[in-house]
Amino acid sequence: MNAEPDELDRTLHALWGHLGGGMSPAAQMLAWSDWAVHLATQPGRAIRAAIDGAAVQAPGTVHEPRLSGPQWDAWPFSLYRQAHEAAAHRLRTFIHGVPGVDRHHEQLVAFMARQWLELLSPANAAVTNPQVLQKIAATGGGCLASGAMHWAEDAGRMAFGRAPAGAESFRPGHEVALTPGQVILRNELIELIQYAPATPTVHAEPVLIVSAWIMKYYVLDLSPHNSLVRHLVANGHTVFAISWRNPQAADAELGMAEYLRLGIMASLDAIEAVAPRRRVHAVGYCLGGTLMAIAAAAMARDKDDRLATLTLLAAQTDFTEPGELGLFIDESQLAFLEDIMSRQGYLGAEQMAAAFQALRPGDLLWAPMVRNYLLGERVPVTDLMAWNADGTRMPHRMHADYLRSLFLDNALAEGHYLVDGRPVSLNDIDVPVFALGTRTDHVAPWRSVYKINLLCDTEVSFVLTEGGHNAGILSEPGHPHRSHQLLKRTRNAPYVAPDEFLDRAQQRAGSWWPCFQQWLAAHSGPKRRPPGMGSPRQGYPPIGDAPGAYVLGR
Repeated sequence: MNAEPDELDRTLHALWGHLGGGMSPAAQMLAWSDWAVHLATQPGRAIRAAIDGAAVQAPGTVHEPRLSGPQWDAWPFSLYRQAHEAAAHRLRTFIHGVPGVDRHHEQLVAFMARQWLELLSPANAAVTNPQVLQKIAATGGGCLASGAMHWAEDAGRMAFGRAPAGAESFRPGHEVALTPGQVILRNELIELIQYAPATPTVHAEPVLIVSAWIMKYYVLDLSPHNSLVRHLVANGHTVFAISWRNPQAADAELGMAEYLRLGIMASLDAIEAVAPRRRVHAVGYCLGGTLMAIAAAAMARDKDDRLATLTLLAAQTDFTEPGELGLFIDESQLAFLEDIMSRQGYLGAEQMAAAFQALRPGDLLWAPMVRNYLLGERVPVTDLMAWNADGTRMPHRMHADYLRSLFLDNALAEGHYLVDGRPVSLNDIDVPVFALGTRTDHVAPWRSVYKINLLCDTEVSFVLTEGGHNAGILSEPGHPHRSHQLLKRTRNAPYVAPDEFLDRAQQRAGSWWPCFQQWLAAHSGPKRRPPGMGSPRQGYPPIGDAPGAYVLGR
């Protein structure tokens, strides 16, 4: 009897989700009303904020990159910039520090205000952007004509679900994901790839790479020069990688339990058949690292000793400080997202991309639009950009479980996350841990990643490297402007706080990859002949060349 009203609610929420970028209107209204009511009941503070904001004519001399340069120093563009920065300063003065406002609500109001400020930046309009005006004059308006064609092409591609222009130059198995290997396991959720050896002998313990299921696995096997997989294989490691299938609406009920069972545990079973009695170096990236940490804790609880080490790359295990992604996670927002996902069976890649763009709208949304459509210049597509556009869907149940149990309830860090009906504790993990954070990560802030030091008493080697969530990981040897800091904490050693880590950690120039490979080698046994490809007798025959079929699914 109540099904029809519930279905109406879900339909309305799904419609609003498409129009509003997936943001819950209730969450936004709660945040704005909390802030507005508290500000209205403190007129003295509001007056002081107005006076302080009005007193600032040119708030500082450091300008955002899009409003920097000699062209912006000339009149009237300097006036546009000054007005925009003064408005931003005044808005921040009003928003931040209002006594009584819930912290999450304040952050959400500031986030929404920043979206409007970025939209209204003088860099976004042709008549207030000196570079655009100069280009229009130099081309006789030709740049705008080119921009219009670019816009028409992009709109058409978006309407038909095609990849952005230029992405077709980076096809898995042709230009990217080229490390030779074989698919040795295929189930309804994953393909397991075993990479062919490149050395006559290999380290005894194989490596299993578990990437995030919200993107294709080949970010770690991108082009030959920046492939972490190829780097490890070339240095004598037997490498396996999980390639997640892109789920459909029919897969809506796949949850975290299935991702553990069909993904990680099924892969460990296959590796055991290929390389019997050899412990495994488990490497998890982003959400794959969180899942791998859960699996490692469950294995330690159950006395399963198949892991040699655990590596967490930009992976969070404690979600009390998840960064700006936490803005999208509260009870109101989750209820809204669950209605959207229940209608379509999954969260689409374009919905997730919109959320990530909103974290850095100036760099990820408006700057490319200005360059493509006003300057008439195509932003050159790189292998990383093409991979980033090759997104995947997230099943309803898995995404809801992940957001509610981990982000909202922080169940893993607090010891009440259930695997097979029983709680797991990260403190049970007793294998050496290599954890890496990237300095400018907006998805998994390094201080959040660093919290593994609070949750495990085992040996932890923590590395902080330059770059962001993806670019910081793809820091191959020879990559310019790269350095990293390393600090090893021995088993049961006293905790070192993040600021203390920055003071004490050894500073090293160059890529973190050699450091990681040497760490793996130090925790490996003597080298031996490589194992065979697959294990036909054990039911794991090679069934196709890498990168497999699942990576091609859209």
